[in-house]
Order: sequence, then structure tokens, then C-alpha cells
Amino acid sequence: MVSFADRAATPTHVLVRILDRESVLLNLETEQYFGLDETGTRMWQLVTGSPNIDAAYQELLAEFDVEPELLRSNLMELLSRLVQSGLLQVLPADVGTAPAI
Repeated sequence: MVSFADRAATPTHVLVRILDRESVLLNLETEQYFGLDETGTRMWQLVTGSPNIDAAYQELLAEFDVEPELLRSNLMELLSRLVQSGLLQVLPADVGTAPAI
């Protein structure tokens, strides 16, 4: 299950290509691919570039004119499908980060 406190990362076996605001994600191990439209690509960019999924969600709320619950539902559906396809890793937010001094 995906939690908004977690962070998302691109697995090393996934190739991502963005062209004209749309993207294709290819799992090199299974040869399964997934195409994303402009909105899905923006979700992908923010989720994989943010410290956690909630930060990406908050940025998406600021960028798009959408009801918060609809965005939450759509984002969860997309992330779940990508995880199931091996195209996205979801990790606890503190995994792989340097400890604070």
C-alpha cells in the first residue's frame, strides 16, 4: 500500500523517456511499458523528485485546478499501477537519506 508519507523512486531497471510533455516508462526486466499523458508525466516528475509523496501531492494541488480528493484518488491509482508493474519503488521517506547532524 502506498502512503503519502513515503517517497517514490525510479528503479534502476526502469528506463524513462519524456517527449513533448508525455512519457514512456519501460521495465527492462519484464519489457512491460507504460505510457503517461501530460498530466501523468507531471505527476511522475513531482513524485520521483519530491522528498515524499505528500509534497508532490501538495505541489500538484497548487498547479492543477482539481478537487483535492479527486487528485488524491487519481494519484494513488497511478502510483499503485506503476508499483504493480515494477515501474516505481515506494520507500519509507527516511530510507536512503543521510542522517541529520
